[in-house]
Amino acid sequence: MKYFVIAGERSGDLHAGNLIKALKGQDPQASVKGFGGDYMETAGAEILVHYRELAFMGFLEVVKNLGTIRRYLAYCKREIDKFKPDVVVLVDYAGFNLKIAKYAKGKGIPVYYYISPKVWAWNQKRALKIKRRVDHMFVIMPFEQEFYKKYDWPVDYVGNPVLDAVNDYHPDIERTELEGDYIAVLPGSRKQELQNVLPTINGLVKLFPDQQFAVAAVDNLSHDLYSSISSNSNVKLVYGYTYDLLAHARAAIVTSGTATLETAMWEVPQIVIYKTSGISYKIAKWLIKVPFISLVNLIANKEVVKELIQDDLNEKSLSEELSKILNDQPYREEMLNQYQMIKKQLDIGRASDNAAELMVKYLRDAG
Repeated sequence: MKYFVIAGERSGDLHAGNLIKALKGQDPQASVKGFGGDYMETAGAEILVHYRELAFMGFLEVVKNLGTIRRYLAYCKREIDKFKPDVVVLVDYAGFNLKIAKYAKGKGIPVYYYISPKVWAWNQKRALKIKRRVDHMFVIMPFEQEFYKKYDWPVDYVGNPVLDAVNDYHPDIERTELEGDYIAVLPGSRKQELQNVLPTINGLVKLFPDQQFAVAAVDNLSHDLYSSISSNSNVKLVYGYTYDLLAHARAAIVTSGTATLETAMWEVPQIVIYKTSGISYKIAKWLIKVPFISLVNLIANKEVVKELIQDDLNEKSLSEELSKILNDQPYREEMLNQYQMIKKQLDIGRASDNAAELMVKYLRDAG
């Protein structure tokens, strides 16, 4: 069968890559094209557009790049028409993917969604739009199944691919060339994320001259973005080995996103940070209806890790919380205990295998 897969950023590319491998295990004749990145390509997909061309962050940034997004939407539709897939498989990346879902549905092509858009966070009635446009939803958070029940839509909970990725990985500290205790810094993989959070972290590392900081850097962005923080003698940039970095870190500072859950699965006490443009933050604050932004706290349904958001992200608050997770042993242990409880919720087998098995079954059942 032919699969058209779309992932619009790094973590989506990783999980889509694992899904494609699992699909090929279930369907050895599978042919895959789509939008994504290196993980999808390694898994055997033909990549038509790399996700770095699509990774716009925040409401204002998306508005500024609407022309580019429209061009890629038109191109994507043309490629779907040429490929004539048996199914379109969408991975997260709601703004773009829901438009493609509408198009594919109108063409009579089955639409499967792996990793639900975060409709539970804001404008929850979008679930009705998704229900109209998507044939099968495969969710990775336990609470999402209950959320969609409110809209009379049975969806499949398949487990969480972050836990799978961590369980599969064999860390090697030598790859990072780090020695002794250090604090991992995961500032994000988008230009805007780095510009928003690195100045504050740069101030923090100067307050802890005896601590070693290891920054997870990405090589598809300009090195100039890291130049200020990397000039500190107690900072090292680590490219491409984020899991090795986390596996041996004493603590972590993590920009909100999938990385917060990855850090929890590696059992590293963390501080979650987030900062965006003033306009984007005001819009988000007005729209978002959930009490937390980090996946760790959302799954636990309580504050397990401290979230420093927008104006709360400053050198004083960050240094106070870092001192706490480094030196307050009961505080650290309670956070680690909560991580274990989250792991138990997520561990129902490999998410990519579960999803692929169901996808192929649904397609074959439909003829």
